[in-house]
Amino acid sequence: MPDERPRSLLKAMARPGYLLSPWPLRALLYGIATPLSALLWGVPLVLLGMPWLILAASIADNAHGASPAPGEVVLLVVSGALLLATAGPLVAVPGAALERLRVRLVDDRPLPTPHREPRRPGLAAWFATRYTEGATWRGMAVLVLTALLFLPLTGTVGMLLLLGATMAGTPVLVFMDEAPITLGPWVVDTVGDTWLPSLAGAAVLALGAYFGGLAVAAQVELVRFMQRDRGEEALRAELSEVTRSRARLVDAFEAERRRIERDLHDGAQQRLVALSMRLGLARLDLPEGSAARESIAEAQEQAKRALVELRELVHGIHPQVLTDRGLEAALPELADRCAVPTEVSVELDRRPPAHTEATAYFAVAEALANTAKHSGAASARVHARLEAGMLVVEVADDGRGGAQAAEGGGLTGLADRAAVADGRILLSSPPGGPTLLRLELPCP
Repeated sequence: MPDERPRSLLKAMARPGYLLSPWPLRALLYGIATPLSALLWGVPLVLLGMPWLILAASIADNAHGASPAPGEVVLLVVSGALLLATAGPLVAVPGAALERLRVRLVDDRPLPTPHREPRRPGLAAWFATRYTEGATWRGMAVLVLTALLFLPLTGTVGMLLLLGATMAGTPVLVFMDEAPITLGPWVVDTVGDTWLPSLAGAAVLALGAYFGGLAVAAQVELVRFMQRDRGEEALRAELSEVTRSRARLVDAFEAERRRIERDLHDGAQQRLVALSMRLGLARLDLPEGSAARESIAEAQEQAKRALVELRELVHGIHPQVLTDRGLEAALPELADRCAVPTEVSVELDRRPPAHTEATAYFAVAEALANTAKHSGAASARVHARLEAGMLVVEVADDGRGGAQAAEGGGLTGLADRAAVADGRILLSSPPGGPTLLRLELPCP
């Protein structure tokens, strides 16, 4: 059986047995701890604010009952703002930690620290982290609202509970003191006359328990809301780091592709060209129709085929035309190599970043390859343009349609490639065609 006990004061108050449960006592302890907690973090705040208080007192003393000069008011406001900005983290961090500790009195749900760990050791790194994270200033807001709103509210609830306890304890008071006791409209001098104020006192206590519970629950929810656990901020920071590291990986990957392309182009490819030429020269030195001449001719043909395959491989790794002249020259060349007649339109007033160009190029290459293999199209069209800070590339064909992403398929690979560049793929391919693939890549 799962544990159905309420884990928070607010949920406990929604149940009929609230007044007979330990929760009102826990709320009372929380209320008693409110002024004690405020005292613990209020004293350091007053000590840190002593220079500002002395300045304010000096300005008031110099005014002698008259309105202070505008310059003095500005000086007071600016000095107070500087004090808050300087002393805020020093008070907010331990003060908010104390508030989170108090929450455990009336809330069994965990409330971990919302603060990030500094990236480097040392006091300067600690201050830099605390000043730049939202949790510190949310904690300061919790302390300010506690002092301005919940301390007076706690005092009001305390007076209500004291009144109810006094009225409910009337029989004890009458028993201990023989003189008549006046309680509002009631004047009682015997124990038998105390039943009505006792019942009224019980009702006041019950009302105070619910009213105080609501006040405590509101304060707890405020602390939980403004001191959210570090998961959200940590996730945001980690996502930012993942985005940055992904961009670094993409750049490193493209740089490695270009390095491999240069090595193959300037190394193996040139050696194959030289080998083919030497074989051709050697063939000329041999008699026509000899077996050796035929063998060298065959070896030369194999070298030429290997050279063609190597050029295709180099082009597939990273085409040199893309590096030198960008998409405006690379996409028409790609279309010329497609088996389906393809019209290309490129409207770019500037070159996108290198990794964005590479992502767009290979996405178009994959899309045209799929068109040639599977669509049965008679024609295709490629349109690239910049649109609202995005590089938009559309590949359309008049084929049979019905294209869809499959596990491990080309379209899934396209979507993954776009996602790495923080972009997306949109596909429209109804049965019977036409097919339109739209690639959107950020291009700031």
